Amino acid sequence: MNSKVILGLTLAFSIGVFCRLVGVPLPAPPVLIGALLVLAMTTGYLLTDRYCTQRAYTQAKNCGGPSGETHNAREHS
Repeated sequence: MNSKVILGLTLAFSIGVFCRLVGVPLPAPPVLIGALLVLAMTTGYLLTDRYCTQRAYTQAKNCGGPSGETHNAREHS
């Protein structure tokens, strides 16, 4: 397993144990549907991030530089 995953799980369980021992409400949804919603949002974010970083960058000519002027507009000036 990745060291970041192990560190994340250790931190999550530590926070849970600490909150239980001190009597502080957990910083998470108390019902299964809420927890599944958080899991679905996190998974969707990670999958979208992975998909978008692997796509070819095809719209560079339409992006404006520091002046906001696109490459096509500079060519036709």
